[in-house]
Amino acid sequence: MKYLCLIYDDESTWAAMPKSESDAMMGEYFGFTNAIKASGQYVAGEALQPVHTATTVRIRNGKLTTTDGPFAETKEQLGGYYLVEATDLNEAIQIAGRIPSAKIGSIEIRPIIVF
Repeated sequence: MKYLCLIYDDESTWAAMPKSESDAMMGEYFGFTNAIKASGQYVAGEALQPVHTATTVRIRNGKLTTTDGPFAETKEQLGGYYLVEATDLNEAIQIAGRIPSAKIGSIEIRPIIVF
């Protein structure tokens, strides 16, 4: 079964991190990514540009509107994702717990619907 692991961090935490600390965290990310690729659990994953680059699209009464920024103001912002293959939610939780940002932010796990 496929699960989407959504990575939420406070962007200001990353911005305030000393370079040595952010470099170490990125090293952990590269190590994690290599490990889940080697295990066959990796399906896809990407980091996202900062939240200020987001555009939200809505259609109301047939009219398309756009708003700069994310849909909602939150303490943590969606910074990236991993799409993983896991046998069940417990295994997906174990994978998500290894994502480095679980230590400073949160990881939301969502099962993928197969149509």
